[in-house]
Amino acid sequence: PEDEGPFPSTGNLRIHAAFQLKPDDGSGPDRLAIVQVPPNLGRFVRLPPGDDGVYRVALLDDLVLGFGDRMFPGYTVRERTLFKVTRDADIGVDEDRDDDFVAAMEEVLANRQNSWPVRMTISADSEILEGLLSKALGLGQDDIYIIAGPIDLKSFMELATQKGFDELRFAAHDAVEVLQLSEDTTIWDEIRRRDIILHAPYESFKPVLDFVDAASRDPSVLAIKATLYRTSGDSPVVKALTRAAHNGKQVVVVVELKARFDEERNIAWASRLEQAGAIVVYGAARLKVHAKGFFVVRREDDGSIMRYTHLSTGNYNEKTARLYVDLSMFSASPALASDLGLFFNMLTGLSSVTELKALSLAPFDLKRRIIAMIDREAERSTPESPGLIAAKMNSLCDKDVIDALYRASCAGVRIMLNVRGVCQLIPGLKGLSESIKVVSIVGRYLEHSRIFYVRNGGAEELYLSSADWMPRNLERRIELMFPVSGTEARERVYAILMSYFLDNRSARVLGPSGHWKRVKAAEGEEPFSVQEYFHAELEGRALRLEDRSDVRELQVRRRAP
Repeated sequence: PEDEGPFPSTGNLRIHAAFQLKPDDGSGPDRLAIVQVPPNLGRFVRLPPGDDGVYRVALLDDLVLGFGDRMFPGYTVRERTLFKVTRDADIGVDEDRDDDFVAAMEEVLANRQNSWPVRMTISADSEILEGLLSKALGLGQDDIYIIAGPIDLKSFMELATQKGFDELRFAAHDAVEVLQLSEDTTIWDEIRRRDIILHAPYESFKPVLDFVDAASRDPSVLAIKATLYRTSGDSPVVKALTRAAHNGKQVVVVVELKARFDEERNIAWASRLEQAGAIVVYGAARLKVHAKGFFVVRREDDGSIMRYTHLSTGNYNEKTARLYVDLSMFSASPALASDLGLFFNMLTGLSSVTELKALSLAPFDLKRRIIAMIDREAERSTPESPGLIAAKMNSLCDKDVIDALYRASCAGVRIMLNVRGVCQLIPGLKGLSESIKVVSIVGRYLEHSRIFYVRNGGAEELYLSSADWMPRNLERRIELMFPVSGTEARERVYAILMSYFLDNRSARVLGPSGHWKRVKAAEGEEPFSVQEYFHAELEGRALRLEDRSDVRELQVRRRAP
């Protein structure tokens, strides 16, 4: 292997088999052979059924590894192993190339497959090949991950789609249709009537698609503005925006080309939109546009101009909307519409950064407002009337926000946090975080919504946001936090948030040691899964949450904001 020349390209995140070969005639040194496992054949190969009727499959990579000696006549395979190389995907793009930023991104994508190796995952089959490969790739021991089993589990999702085995799957649930539209009742009528909360995946994503589709076809719609971060491969949202541009409407789309691993797709969509006549903005220099919003301007029957908004915690992706838990809101609120219009003006370069009234915008004032509301809760908290903060997010690791939560805890504020992933706050520490509870829900769906509630001395405030409480979101991305102010919408989002703290089937609680512990139903306590509850609630089979004393205190004893 010393004299075999440059190491062959292994791409990024592709499974390969490595073989150490010895010539049968002993005429030379051992050789190193690298074989890519075909990525387009499917990971699993079904084997013929046996007499016992057991369904059997084999991994394609195991077949390549096991029968690889047949590819090398004249050689004996001495060692064999499977490996996968992870390459640096965080390749910087020249943010100053405004005139050809798309070309700059395309250069980054072209280089990604062969960028600097940062990790190798390898099966525990051969120490010799492990050493040869790590040396050839320039990786140290800390960069090598030895796996005693399959080295890439992502493709195991294929098993979930195999025919049969329904008894092993989650019970099927159809997403509920929340809007019943007709020729006499349009989506514009519904949004004017009230703010509408959409809770995916329990409720169908169809109203969002109907909203965008109606805007693209309605002759009374004058303009559509939208942000796109991650969309599906055959996105009906992009198709509707393209149609709207063809129909002569003003269409402005902010497409984030730096959305990790979706860059190529977003470049293609941006090109398609531009060809249709839409104005496309390629994000913002040195920041990622992670905010999720749609803004529609419509001339009403009486000649007046009405603005409709849709704001979301999740992406405009109808496929992930069946797997990710997100909340979004339709509204005709003049305050929200005014701020969202200003937001799009800022992104399209028509105005400088402007302070918004209803919306909070990262990286400019969102973090400051969050900390200010936490500190205000601490100031207003008394032993007789303690404050309350409740929040749900993916990750919590912003030091300034964590310090504010510690201050609030020391002031007696009760703090309830639902953090699905990384949490650098430590709850339950005497004199620091005694009144903080942190739970995490890992279940059938990926929890992705972000909710923030403060009691505020009875003048309660409730928000949804695209941002986690992380430095990258609060300081290096463009994010939005928006208030939930309609009575019906506010009551519903509050109940959703508080339900997460009742789960005793899929929940884990974070202790002062930093370890997570699974929550189990106490003796005599009814098992409760929040994700199953949301399905049952919408299907009319819900348990009455108000019968639970913990929720009764938080949900029923309400004061009007």
